[in-house]
Amino acid sequence: MAGWNTKVGGLFKRRKKPARTAEAQQGATILRPVPRDARRRGNLNELLPRFHSMASDQFSGKSNDRFANIRSKLRHAFTPSQPVADQRMFAGREEVLKTLIRSIEDQRLHGVLYGERGIGKTSLLHMLTQAAREARYIVVYSSCGANSTFDEIFRAAAADIPLLFHSGFSPTTSEAEKGATLADLAPAEPLTPRKFGDLCSKLTGTRVLIILDEFDRCESGAFRRDVAELIKNLSDRLGRVQLILAGVAADLTELVEHIPSIRRNIFALRVPKMPDSEVLQIVANGEREAGLTFDPTATASVVAVALGSPYIANLLGHHAGHLALDQGRSTVLPRDVSDSVDRAVVEFQGRIGKPLQGRIRSLFDKGAGELLAMAARTALAGDGPFTPADVQASNEVDAKRAQQVLQLLIAERLVSVDDDGDGSSRYEFVEDGLPAYLWISWAQVNLHTEPGTARLARG
Repeated sequence: MAGWNTKVGGLFKRRKKPARTAEAQQGATILRPVPRDARRRGNLNELLPRFHSMASDQFSGKSNDRFANIRSKLRHAFTPSQPVADQRMFAGREEVLKTLIRSIEDQRLHGVLYGERGIGKTSLLHMLTQAAREARYIVVYSSCGANSTFDEIFRAAAADIPLLFHSGFSPTTSEAEKGATLADLAPAEPLTPRKFGDLCSKLTGTRVLIILDEFDRCESGAFRRDVAELIKNLSDRLGRVQLILAGVAADLTELVEHIPSIRRNIFALRVPKMPDSEVLQIVANGEREAGLTFDPTATASVVAVALGSPYIANLLGHHAGHLALDQGRSTVLPRDVSDSVDRAVVEFQGRIGKPLQGRIRSLFDKGAGELLAMAARTALAGDGPFTPADVQASNEVDAKRAQQVLQLLIAERLVSVDDDGDGSSRYEFVEDGLPAYLWISWAQVNLHTEPGTARLARG
């Protein structure tokens, strides 16, 4: 990106922020005196913050916000807390989606999607669901929980598969006409992989995708083993039902147990970081949908800070857009992105323990921020554990500089060390959210360049 250097050594090129006008400074004032006439009228409640729109998504009649329409659209343009469900807002990932569809349709494989949080797995699953339904697949979507059981998940899936497609029932039978499902044929006792496989083996005239999102959340080893057994059962019997599993994991074996028995039956796809071109597409989609304009430098800031994460890109776009509207503008400026990073830091802080936050602030104050940012960049690029060579490659530094990074992490107990047994070591942050917090904090320090603003936000 023009004007930016995203490699450590110069993670972010410092820029001079224009001095704010008196009007802008007045608009940024947090506390205002209450007018005397408001006190006399007893209308102090009118000075309190209000919702801009009603629960029905209609504009509030009491709002005089001239940007109310843009603000409403902005909520749907950048959705950091929700997956993308609208095809118009889906950015990039076309090749990933195409590869996944090809494995399902041409190879009849079961799919496994894995990767870090916020990388876009659920959005991909929503696009896959829409594409499959357009092709007349029956799609059953389930989100796993910590206590999910095989019987619970797959009995519910059976209830979504009409008996109409069971080879043992004619479409004109009373059961089919009354809307019966495979669940009506399930035994009273808990379902097993074999029994569910028996039901699925009788399907004809359609194909079924059973999507199990957040598969990593299930704590039961028995559940994971049963799912692996079902995949083997369905594959061996040429069933017309395919499973798609998705979850947070550094590798395939971390997500699915008993991999050797089903390796040839699955297509595993690690969802990668977005290239800059796809992050740019996220911003462009948001501009088009909301009717906002991002200054080119503001766009470059979003791309540099996002570091390939669609979650961070959406988070910054969301906050920066609202900050611009709050200042009476439909153009997002670089300072809006800087301020959006402030808000993001506060959000990330909430995911880190208080004692650890204090240690991190102390390290930044001592000038160790760049070393921490190098470590964060490495961990985010590799989705988890990393080696000294990874530190060198991700940041384009020599072995001596990489060793300085690792020594700091070990001394401050920010990482755990795993010896591979061959003399090499792998390092992993002690908390999942720590790399993102370090990275966004370093971005904050480097985006705020006015005197006194190069700081780490304290919450």
